[in-house]
Amino acid sequence: MFKKLTLKNGLRLILAPMEESQTISVLVLFAAGSKYETKEINGLSHFLEHMFFKGTKKRPDTMAIAEVLDRVGGRYNAFTSREYTGYWAKVAGEHLDLALDWVADILLNSKFNEAEIEKERGVILEEINMYLDTPMAYVGELWEELLYGDQPAGWQIIGTKENISKMSRPQFLKYFNEQYLAKNAVVCLAGKFDNSAAELVQKYFGELPAGEESGKAKVVEVQDKPEISVFEKASDQTHLCLGARGYDLFHPDRYALALLANILGGMMSSRLWIAVREKKGLAYYVRTSVESCTDSGYLVTQAGVAHGNADKAVEEILREYKRIKDEKISEEEICKAKDNIRGATRLNLETSDELAAWFGSQEILKKENLTPEDFFSKIEKVSAADLQRVAQDIFQPQKLNLALIGPFKEKGEFERILKI
Repeated sequence: MFKKLTLKNGLRLILAPMEESQTISVLVLFAAGSKYETKEINGLSHFLEHMFFKGTKKRPDTMAIAEVLDRVGGRYNAFTSREYTGYWAKVAGEHLDLALDWVADILLNSKFNEAEIEKERGVILEEINMYLDTPMAYVGELWEELLYGDQPAGWQIIGTKENISKMSRPQFLKYFNEQYLAKNAVVCLAGKFDNSAAELVQKYFGELPAGEESGKAKVVEVQDKPEISVFEKASDQTHLCLGARGYDLFHPDRYALALLANILGGMMSSRLWIAVREKKGLAYYVRTSVESCTDSGYLVTQAGVAHGNADKAVEEILREYKRIKDEKISEEEICKAKDNIRGATRLNLETSDELAAWFGSQEILKKENLTPEDFFSKIEKVSAADLQRVAQDIFQPQKLNLALIGPFKEKGEFERILKI
């Protein structure tokens, strides 16, 4: 059960009580991700996220900010994605007032000190270097760049070194004043709280300016043949992302696509885990997942393989794509996948922070909320015919994409096998 309220300034509030929980999670989301940026300020959403932890009028530096929740054993952090940025705190139930005070303070009263911006600039440049040295993570960035190219959906969330090196305080303030507004935000409380919770949110966030909802450029998808991106690197493994364009959050077939991904590579008994790892011994990890945004989506399989086995792994993944497209899936396998999704979702939602993310992310992206049971109902309705229809729709040559990181100079050797 949950309740949705709208405060006088337009701020949306989701209340999701958990009777047996001993914790309370406060999550504040703003429609302020990298898709809301121009090329000149790409990376600013993420850079700004860092700056909220550098000092407020009430808590003048990082130490003062960190100590507040450290003293009560709280957990806290922030994150930036393509479509929103989030700030959260999780504490024992009796510390809700403190958590709200802390989150509201960093979001409403941060100083964005010039000297702190200069110091954090170096931190983010090192974060970029870290991603470049972590091919398992970086290949995902290359994958989205391959799909979407030179538009916000294809730019890196963290930005470029060139942009980070020259971002100025006036740019921070302008973006903050345009994006961090009540009508552009959602507050979600999940866990242990009483009837005073809504009043506390009004107390701490009632002064957030109302503003108007932000807009963003719509994703443009253009592809008429299989595409490949190769990033040459002297790595110990080849890391690859192979998949196809899929559906956005509002597409009725996105539930079938999620089930399809689970059957292919969502568990240890999935088709790709057995085919690629257990039978062929080609990879330590292989997994398939779905990403659905407000105006784009995809299904992708990721794996790390020996350099000499990269072509074999790609062929094996494509073989399973073709099989699931050509042959109807048995009811027994479909039932297993549905039960797996249902069970895994329930395990995840046992914690207050995950429940807050469940409701908060739906509200910020779609302005609606499915309960877990609503979601399970939609998954349950997916049939074998639905799965085959969706597989036949997405697993087409003109929708296939492959991104690799490894010691490869040319993509020609992969072009001949990227067929379905």
